[in-house]
Amino acid sequence: MSDLTRLGEYFEKKSINKASVARKTGLGKNRLTSITTSETARLTAEELYLVALAIEENPCELLEYVCGDLKLIKE
Repeated sequence: MSDLTRLGEYFEKKSINKASVARKTGLGKNRLTSITTSETARLTAEELYLVALAIEENPCELLEYVCGDLKLIKE
């Protein structure tokens, strides 16, 4: 699973069809490709929520999967 974001890894792991997600969410195919393959593309909360609804996943669980590796800076 190279050159994929955490969301891209999730899509691949679950065999999620990007075209179907694009139709259901209104997000463009190019945008979905960007947020699933480019680490510099910033996924918005609104996009994550719509994607979760489209794939019938709990938005909080998808957020945990996508952002669970983030850590606070130690003081």
